[in-house]
Parts: sequence; structure tokens; C-alpha cells
Amino acid sequence: MKIGDLSFPDRPVFLAPMEDVTDIGFRQLCKRFGASMVYTEFVSAEALVRSVNSTVAKLAIRDEERPVGIQIYGRDVEAMVEAAKMVEEVRPDVIDLNFGCPVKKVAGKGAGAGMLRNIPLMLEITREVVKAVHVPVTVKTRLGWDLENIVIGDLAVMLQDCGISALTIHGRTRSQMYTGTADWQPIAQVKADPRIHIPIIGNGDICSPEDAKRAFDDYGVDAVMVGRATFGRPWIFREIRHFLDGEEPDEKMDFSWKLDVLEEQLRINVERIDEYRGILHTRRHLAASPIFKGIPNFRSTRIAILRAERMDELMAILEDVRKQLA
Repeated sequence: MKIGDLSFPDRPVFLAPMEDVTDIGFRQLCKRFGASMVYTEFVSAEALVRSVNSTVAKLAIRDEERPVGIQIYGRDVEAMVEAAKMVEEVRPDVIDLNFGCPVKKVAGKGAGAGMLRNIPLMLEITREVVKAVHVPVTVKTRLGWDLENIVIGDLAVMLQDCGISALTIHGRTRSQMYTGTADWQPIAQVKADPRIHIPIIGNGDICSPEDAKRAFDDYGVDAVMVGRATFGRPWIFREIRHFLDGEEPDEKMDFSWKLDVLEEQLRINVERIDEYRGILHTRRHLAASPIFKGIPNFRSTRIAILRAERMDELMAILEDVRKQLA
């Protein structure tokens, strides 16, 4: 599979862009464990153009995480074009346009998935960004605004005609948010459409190696993108890669090994930001990590993890869990 001049191995698996999740430390871990491409947190075009420091900081990328995509969102053509030019200066491998975020503060203002209610504007933004930059431009979107307005079939062709190099489709509508089950049939129909010649990347409910294999085998996508299932589980890419390649599970990936990874993520965030905010940034991964599921009487420990505000305090809690399970 190719996106522009980027070549990927057979059946590539990408890390989805996620706000407050796909920071540089987490991306590097996912890359280490086999992610074929990673994406930054999504970036507000208007905030970037206004040089908001917290937004500009999201553009930081490192060579060891390449190929890496930077995703921008907005509803103003000029701001999106200017933001894309600014993004290009930091040399990402891909610029991705977010037409899929369903949250109210984005979609409710007409950006993200809100663009599904204004297709002409979506297409205008896409055409102008493609013309303005020299790196591959891709799009991530959903099936439609709601179940009565599934538009992805014709929309995919129109976006392709705007010059994008790949299209990621999340198998839900905006109105579904993240509820229910992702519908991959419309994604398969886009992929099978003889008018489509760009790569189609499937997204939605890829929670296991079996899910990833099914996406390739049953729906024919060129790549899959994993989102929420990576929370507290950056090693999912190694699990998926081994399964797709017919390899046996890595026996060293036991509880203690996985806890080491989460502790490394904590240290990375504390060193990268500061102790308090680094802990805050990591706690959602610790809370969501599947390695703690099934541990008897874990509720009080989970609460302690979520309340910890010092590095030594949090590490002590995690090490106590390790000793209990040794």
C-alpha cells in the first residue's frame, strides 16, 4: 500500500489521532510495538494560525516515530489552508483533515464531523489544502451525519477527486458518537467501488488482533486504524502484527512486562511535561488498561491510582500490584 510516496508493508495498522491521548511519548511506544503509522492529537487550525502555544506544541514530532501524520480541523477555508502550510514546515509525512470528530465542541460548531452537514465546504477545504501543500493530504471522516444520511459512497469519490492520497472511514455516523457497533459494510462498499483508486483505511471497533484480521479479510480495506483500544495498551500493535503474520504470541508480554511499559509511559510524560501534569496525562491510560481487569478487589486500588498526584506515590501503588500478582 502507498500513500503518496510512502510505502507500507502488507496489511498495515495505524494509530488513530486522539485528543489528549496521542502525545509524542505514546506515539513512540506505539511505533516501537509495530504501528505502521502514527498520528498526532488533532490540531485546531484557527488556534494554530493564532499561534496558541498549547496548539503549536502539538506539532512536535521526532524522526524515530516516522511515518507520522499531523491532523488539523476547522471550518474556515483560509484558516485550514494557512494551518496546513504551517504544519508542512515541521515536515510531517502526511497532513490529515479531520472531518470525523463527533464531539459537540467541534462538530457542533461545524468542524470535524460537522462538515458532513456542509459537503460543499468540506470539498472546498480539501481542494484548497491539497493545492497549498506538497505533502500527501488525507481525510478521516464518518459514514454520514446520521443513519438517514449515509453519504460516504459518493463522498469518497468526491474527496478523491479533490486530490487526497488516502481516506480513513470510521464506521459510525456523527449521531452515533462512539455508541453501538461500527458498521463496516459501507466501508467495504467504498473499497469495492471501481471508481476508487486511493487506499481506504477502516476504523471503528478494532479491539483485538481478530478484529483487525476480519477487517482485512472480510471488508478488503488497505489498512486499519486503531483508536480507543490502545488506551493503556500500546502493545496491541505487536499483538495484532504477530497475529496477522501468523506468529505465536510473545510469551514475554506478561503482566509484569506490560506494567513496565505503563510505568515507562508515566516516566516519559513526567519528564516531558512535569510531575503533576505528566501523571494526569497518564492516569487515563492506567484507568483504561486491560491488564488490571479481573484482579480481585481492585476497586480501591484503582481509586488510589486515579487520585495519586506524586510520581513516587503512583509508582508505589503500581509496584504493590506487581507484588500481589507475583
